Amino acid sequence: MAQKVFLVIGAGAGIGGHAAARFAAGGYHAVLARRADEDGLAKLVTAIGDAGGKASGTLLDAAADGTIEELVERTENEIGPIDTVLYNLGAQIGNRDLADTPHRTFELGWRLGCYGLFRLAHAVTPRMVERGRGTILVTSATAAMRGNAGQHSHAAAMGGRRMLCQTLNAEFGPQGVHVAHVVVDGSVDAPDTLGKLLGDKFEAYKESKGEDGVLDPTAIADTFWHLAQQPRNCWTHELDLRPFSDVAWWNDNPDPAIRT
Repeated sequence: MAQKVFLVIGAGAGIGGHAAARFAAGGYHAVLARRADEDGLAKLVTAIGDAGGKASGTLLDAAADGTIEELVERTENEIGPIDTVLYNLGAQIGNRDLADTPHRTFELGWRLGCYGLFRLAHAVTPRMVERGRGTILVTSATAAMRGNAGQHSHAAAMGGRRMLCQTLNAEFGPQGVHVAHVVVDGSVDAPDTLGKLLGDKFEAYKESKGEDGVLDPTAIADTFWHLAQQPRNCWTHELDLRPFSDVAWWNDNPDPAIRT
């Protein structure tokens, strides 16, 4: 039997890298794809190998047409059947007023946040349906549930991502493909995403939030593993994750006196 493959698109040192390590520890061959930083990618692949797992990595411009499709084809032909895929690309461009959001920037958010998942689904679902099984895991954000000022591009992309997950689930769930949308409702301890955003303030930020104030990517990876192993009589389609000390997005009123 061919070894099952876990493909992660958006394999940074945070959620994506930890998820790849978790699935490799569970016996999958992890294929890690990320946009840039070949040295960082190599470190993740090497760490998985040193821990006894199997992994390979590739750089990928997911916003360009044809790249995701080619990666899926190559992985299936050269490594093995993709049993589980994680779409973990972010589309956050920071807080921008509408007037400061160029058309091309808004479109890039959509390409990364929504269109890339659409293309991935086009590439993997025929194979998964033919095999009668498969899992599509999607990392999402609070912006998928609530649009805030300055988040025009991100909220539109994440909202579209969430609805796309629902339509994919409606079509392919009955055909044996598990689609799970995971809302990450809080900050993640990720050096090459939040860490880059905050720069030299990253460690001070984590310290200010306390032990229970920042999401642990190792724990998130365990959640992804659980979702991928669920039996069909107990599938989860959507869940949300947040630090213990954060208020859930639906109760997050800026005035503590009127939180419910």
